[in-house]
Amino acid sequence: MNQEIQELVESLELLPHPEGGFYKEVYRSKKVIAKDALPDDFSGDRNYCTSIYFLLTSENFSAFHRIKQDEIWHFYGGSSLSVHVIDAAGDYTEHKVGMNFSNGEQPQLVVPAGCWFASSVSTKDSYAFVGCTVAPGFDFEDFELAERTNLQEEYPQHADIIHKLTR
Repeated sequence: MNQEIQELVESLELLPHPEGGFYKEVYRSKKVIAKDALPDDFSGDRNYCTSIYFLLTSENFSAFHRIKQDEIWHFYGGSSLSVHVIDAAGDYTEHKVGMNFSNGEQPQLVVPAGCWFASSVSTKDSYAFVGCTVAPGFDFEDFELAERTNLQEEYPQHADIIHKLTR
């Protein structure tokens, strides 16, 4: 791990994330939405909103997963981040989160609830430092890590990218 990455991890007290990379929750609203006000697929109350720092290096990837809420990605620094999304219709899109507007990058991206998504850093020996905001607030009960074989069977047309971005 290079010195700049190590400094980010140590200074911000980032922890290994189950899907790859490092993270730290930085905000969780105090108020909650009651379970009976949420769709039936939520297992309990949820905070209004949560946010994390997320650091991903080019030596790693964030594996395909999905959550029950919309997730907003915010670019902070480093190299651009590719966010790979398979939507409800089965269409695959690679979004670029970053500041190089002439290269089609955007500083913010919304991944709609229920979509499978993964992320990667394409610039060798680099990292992407982003933030993720989830509403209703994130809970690991709402997180589903993709199983490679099952996802490839569901979306055989995307088998190569699924193989590359699952463990």
